[in-house]
Amino acid sequence: MVREGFDLSLSELKTQVVQMMDDVDEIMEKSVRSLIEQDMETARWAISFDDVIDSLRDDIEERCIDLLALQQPAARDLRILFSILSIVNDLERMGDYSVNIAKEAILIGDEQHIKPLKDIPKMKIIISEMIKNTKKSFIEEDSRLAYRVGREDELVDELYKNIYNEILHKVNENAGNISQGTRFLFVGRYLERMGDHLTNICEKIIYIVDGKRVEIN
Repeated sequence: MVREGFDLSLSELKTQVVQMMDDVDEIMEKSVRSLIEQDMETARWAISFDDVIDSLRDDIEERCIDLLALQQPAARDLRILFSILSIVNDLERMGDYSVNIAKEAILIGDEQHIKPLKDIPKMKIIISEMIKNTKKSFIEEDSRLAYRVGREDELVDELYKNIYNEILHKVNENAGNISQGTRFLFVGRYLERMGDHLTNICEKIIYIVDGKRVEIN
């Protein structure tokens, strides 16, 4: 009966982690959309929604600690619980980066963009797909999928390099582009860091499934 109760609690915990992944995907999508469409209402929604993500992270951490303290987890269970603690902190940081993007959108406001936004939307699409496949690998305990997803961070890195070079060119053309150009660089950097956090999560999924610590990139 003790083991059955533990398994049920662990299953509920995993469900919460999946929900947190969905929430992070939503806040990331909304924050980038607020920048592209210059939609201040959506930006403010993203900023406020981060509280939901923080609260869920806190709840998951408390439940993990309760299971560690009150149950007698086996070796694999310990791997899962400690990995979940790490995963939710990576997800929480992704939520914070999304808030930062929404704040940059508000600071830019309705200013005409100094360049068409091509690479930032591409980064958003890749990261959203990475989140979905990370979730799939977590649910299905598919370490090979997790490894493939982690490798996709290289695509995000390349797009960030493109943004950096384009902004540098725009600033060299016209010093008046510095302020907005810097904000776009920040956005690109925040998205690039989100890709890094997803890679961290994929490494933890591999650890859960295979018991191996790996560095994907």
